[in-house]
Amino acid sequence: MSKTTVIYKQRENYELKADFYPASDKSRPIIVYIHGGGLVWGSREDMKPEQIDFYQRAGFNIFSIDYRLAPETKLPAIKEDIEDALYWVENEGTQQFDYDPTKIAVIGSSAGGFLALLTGTFKNKPKAIISFYGYGEIIGDWAVKPSPHYSAMTNVPRELAKMLVKNDIISVGPIEKRYAIYMHARQHGVWIEEISGLIPMIEKEELSKYCPLYHVEADYPPTLLLHGTNDEDVPYEQSVLMVEKLQEIGVESKLITIPDGKHQFDEDWQSPVVQNAFEEVVTFLNNNL
Repeated sequence: MSKTTVIYKQRENYELKADFYPASDKSRPIIVYIHGGGLVWGSREDMKPEQIDFYQRAGFNIFSIDYRLAPETKLPAIKEDIEDALYWVENEGTQQFDYDPTKIAVIGSSAGGFLALLTGTFKNKPKAIISFYGYGEIIGDWAVKPSPHYSAMTNVPRELAKMLVKNDIISVGPIEKRYAIYMHARQHGVWIEEISGLIPMIEKEELSKYCPLYHVEADYPPTLLLHGTNDEDVPYEQSVLMVEKLQEIGVESKLITIPDGKHQFDEDWQSPVVQNAFEEVVTFLNNNL
């Protein structure tokens, strides 16, 4: 699986990388892939090889990106990274790679699905958005109160979580070294505060700026959502609310429900239900690119 790693954004104290996987044909559309990880862990290399292969065989280039991670970096700056990645793909990447910069889709899972949905509110929007078990708002109880799922796990003390936070900006965070930060935050209802630097009870209005659900307009891109009904991390309801809002405004959209599907249902690659869902993803991309 050939790939080329590039730096799409460079500043004095950090650089952000992305991996480009070429389609077999020239001048084809491009997928910008945003990894999940609660905005706290993960990297561009989290995209599953079978999914890369699947999209490439369907005729799509892939650009899998890193972005700055929380809590070292807060949500406004993370949003800026995604905007800069899209800008690079649209304006600079064609100097190096052969793809059609007028046909950009954004795909993300979990927190990456949230960031993908957020791109629909950008000034420069992609042509299509696909959210795997993402979320459209971050001020609801599910996000700002202790999570029953995580609260049932071994308690992560604040001291341990704080020890894992770096002093520097990071854009690659192995789950083994970062998961406890997220667990602690979800167990104690401080996740949104950690990733945004804002206190939900007091700064709800400011936080709502980062909720795609509240900023859907008629020019929002066609959107496909996929979510399992038994998602223990991000409630299925999050995708239901988002698709209802999109349809209310008249945006082309669809929700693919995975019965009894859990968070990261797409990792069960051999499942016929998952295979069918991915066929629908490609149909949706072909129809909108």
